[in-house]
Amino acid sequence: MKKDWLRVRLGAALCHRKEFVTIDDLTTYRRPRVQLHAQGIVLRDEVPGALIKTKQQQVCRTGEFLVAEIDAKVGGFGIVPEALDGSIVSSHYFLFDLDQSRLNRTFLDYFIRTPTFREQVAAQGSTNYAAIRPAHVLGYEIPLPPLPEQRQVVARIEELATRIHEARSFRQRAAEEAEALSASSLVSLLPHDTATIALGDLVAPNRRISYGVLVPGPDVEDGVPFVRIQDLALKNAAAVPSKHIAKEVDAQYERTRLGGGEILIGVVGSIGKMGIAPKSWAGANIARAVCRIIPGPQVDRDYLALVLSAQPSQDYFRETTRTLAQPTLNVAQLSQTPIPVPPLSEQSRIVAELDALQTEVDALTRLQADSAAELDALVPAVLDRAFNGEL
Repeated sequence: MKKDWLRVRLGAALCHRKEFVTIDDLTTYRRPRVQLHAQGIVLRDEVPGALIKTKQQQVCRTGEFLVAEIDAKVGGFGIVPEALDGSIVSSHYFLFDLDQSRLNRTFLDYFIRTPTFREQVAAQGSTNYAAIRPAHVLGYEIPLPPLPEQRQVVARIEELATRIHEARSFRQRAAEEAEALSASSLVSLLPHDTATIALGDLVAPNRRISYGVLVPGPDVEDGVPFVRIQDLALKNAAAVPSKHIAKEVDAQYERTRLGGGEILIGVVGSIGKMGIAPKSWAGANIARAVCRIIPGPQVDRDYLALVLSAQPSQDYFRETTRTLAQPTLNVAQLSQTPIPVPPLSEQSRIVAELDALQTEVDALTRLQADSAAELDALVPAVLDRAFNGEL
């Protein structure tokens, strides 16, 4: 902190306002939600007064410092935004007026997000949720330079925050554009004269498209592994599905017992979700919401899985799905899915090119996630430096 910055108690610039109104049963009231970890205040709900049991409530005013009695130690505080002017809170919240001749509202808003302030609050009491009292709040300390310098600090923080936001947005757009490029690349890689064949004509002889067990029954500890939609993944599926069914139930559905390597697709609820059964699923059975597809000699399995995952096929599923109690794609509709089928050598080439592209997309996505975490970490660092007079 700069040597010429005074460090004062909040009570030097805040005043606890304790004023209650009586709730009218015929009036609708807005209630705020104080988000934890100093993430601000948002609208919780709007309710008729008749549904509010405690008839004595406090009215919030724009710019007041609102503190949750119980949740303050985990960042349950913030500045009341203009949109929540006139909202109501119970006696379990404390409201403080600011003396704006001494303390800039935005300066305070940024300060309460710093580790320095949150450590002061967390040090109060002995447990994570020990109640905070108004006197505690008024006793917390804040560096208090003159108002012109407070405004300069706010301007510098906002300048840096804008740059961080722009960098985060740029990374996010880059990752989204890469994903979109990957999703649209299949069509561009196909030879222009590629023939289209219905999916049902591409399955292995005598291995028609089939869905699985209608009534699986309860989970059986030593039963047969049972594949549900949530288990499906094109890569890195779990070694064993989480649910198991009775062997007697499985015996009724030998036709859909897996050998490993089959294409699996969701046909109830999560329409079009794709998976490839790993070898470790050999002997498992599938749910009614899942269809099994075993490719014939005309089509490469990985190529077919990519085509079924691509946007044209997913659009077809969406357009042909019936909406009953939940969305359902029947086997006849699935069998009519148009599949572009180039020569096998071309299929292998397309799979290799798309795999390489997806590897690059995955790397960019990981970079974006890492960068986002680094950028998020910059915000408290910026605030900490700002209130030490180092910006």
